[in-house]
Amino acid sequence: MTKTLHKDLSGLVKVLPDKPGIYQFLDEDARIIYVGKAKSLKKRVASYFNKDRRLSGKVSVMVKKIADIHHMVVDTELDALLLENNLIKKYQPRYNVMMKDDKTFPWICIRNESFPRIFSTRNIVHDGSEYFGPYASVKMMNTILELIRSLYPLRNCKHKLSSKNIESRKFKLCLEYHVGNCLGPCVGLQAEKDYAQSVKEIKEIIKGNISTIIRELKKLMMKHAKVFEFEKAQIIKEKLTLLENYKSKSTVVNPKIDNVDVFSIITDEKSAYVNFLRVVNGAIVQAHTVELKKKLDESPAELLSLAVTDLRQRFGDSSRELILPFAIELKNPDLKLIIPRRGDKKQLLELSERNAKFYKLEKRKKIELADPERHSHRILETMKNDLRMKELPKHIECFDNSNLQGDYPVAAMVCFKNTRPTKKEYRHYNIKTVQGPDDFASMKEIIYRRYKRLLEEKKPLPQLIVIDGGKGQLSASLKSLEKLGLRGKITIIGIAKKLEEIYYPGDSLPMYLDKTSETLRVIRHLRDEAHRFGIAHHRKRMEKGTIRSELTDIEGIGYNTAQKLLWKFKSVKKIKEASLEQLNEVAGKSKAGIVFSYFNK
Repeated sequence: MTKTLHKDLSGLVKVLPDKPGIYQFLDEDARIIYVGKAKSLKKRVASYFNKDRRLSGKVSVMVKKIADIHHMVVDTELDALLLENNLIKKYQPRYNVMMKDDKTFPWICIRNESFPRIFSTRNIVHDGSEYFGPYASVKMMNTILELIRSLYPLRNCKHKLSSKNIESRKFKLCLEYHVGNCLGPCVGLQAEKDYAQSVKEIKEIIKGNISTIIRELKKLMMKHAKVFEFEKAQIIKEKLTLLENYKSKSTVVNPKIDNVDVFSIITDEKSAYVNFLRVVNGAIVQAHTVELKKKLDESPAELLSLAVTDLRQRFGDSSRELILPFAIELKNPDLKLIIPRRGDKKQLLELSERNAKFYKLEKRKKIELADPERHSHRILETMKNDLRMKELPKHIECFDNSNLQGDYPVAAMVCFKNTRPTKKEYRHYNIKTVQGPDDFASMKEIIYRRYKRLLEEKKPLPQLIVIDGGKGQLSASLKSLEKLGLRGKITIIGIAKKLEEIYYPGDSLPMYLDKTSETLRVIRHLRDEAHRFGIAHHRKRMEKGTIRSELTDIEGIGYNTAQKLLWKFKSVKKIKEASLEQLNEVAGKSKAGIVFSYFNK
């Protein structure tokens, strides 16, 4: 490791070798604040101090804190990647991506002892025992253990089965032997060689190499059958049946996909989630997801490269083929990188991506359940900043109009408090002063009626009003607020239907929120809830009006058919004047014939 105390960093950079390796940035207290890898140490480190390069805000802050630079030269870029990963784990620098697992996962342990026991554990003891895993699904691990126990009678006692103890008859047969779960190695009824062969086959099952075992067992079964050892052949046949069933249940896409690792990544503003699947003979034998906290606006390729190296090293993987969503810098001549566009491998990649998304959603749900108030407050803070408000929108009301060519005009208001619907405060309105289809005038009437009443009853006003509509509806609503003396006291916005742009009073250009933002998610929920609530009321009014009296009185014509006809022809008069062919296009041959005959007696 090269160590220098020079404060002239430009001088340090000039003497760095043009070789692959790792570099460490240290602050004034000699603490490592960042570890990175490089194909060329000189070029990579120099890029941080290049005046022509525009750095992000976080990187600029880090560069200002660099007081010293250490580096180490290695033979290849792969060595640099592995070393970088180890150093990040050891020192946990402030500006490096940190990995977080959701919990401690179990492993299958094969003990380092005579007649090894096989069991699950969450604690790894470095005593020479072999560990397989970790298993993200406990159910999957238990299925494998149950299969092993049904195929191979194994001991589960803690006796020290040394040759001396067995020969001296120190132990006695237990219940496990009498029920057929153990073959009695403790009293010499099972040879250690036979037991070792079973353990060897079990290792292959755990690794997913079931096809090899099936092939060998079939040979052994035929061998026993040829010498008329039919009982032994039958035992092997039963094992083969269990193995075939297990294999068919665990096959994912194609049994020809063998010894392959699949990696996918999804990202948001603060984190990335990387899912890893190990596939052997078309079956997923391992799955794991990690979260990476961003520190310096790292690209998805950088994050995925780091995660791939860490996960392969952590699980001791030896797969030579990787399925990835995009290319990454991972120089290794023995590794084959595949970016599938279609077929079975593409399906595996999509499955991995879904797992990453589920992990992210489950984590969010856990946070919401653990502390719902904190979660709501965080969303409210986000909405306040996104919508340029002066206070948190703890109380939001959203309005929507609904009418059928001016007939039965209604409006709906829904209320959210702390980002959640408060259904007892939902309100329906029948439009009273507007004639014909005039959404602007209808919105003006409803806004005035709603907040005039709240003022008269001295009830609390909302911090935010959302209008389902564009500039016209927003302007009409503002006139009502101004008439009541509330303009400027309540934030009011409009959301257009098509592109979901947000309109502000007096602002000619709309604001576009990120489609994945929590602010837009809440506004969408408000709008959809208002629309649903309004349509339900509108349908009830229509049922009681013209549809009920003139169309649904026709025998054989129900509400749904009547509604379809009215939406198409706009009035009962035009339905009477329509031809049979025109009615047929909307209501179908049978219903059209009934309506046509009724109006053309």
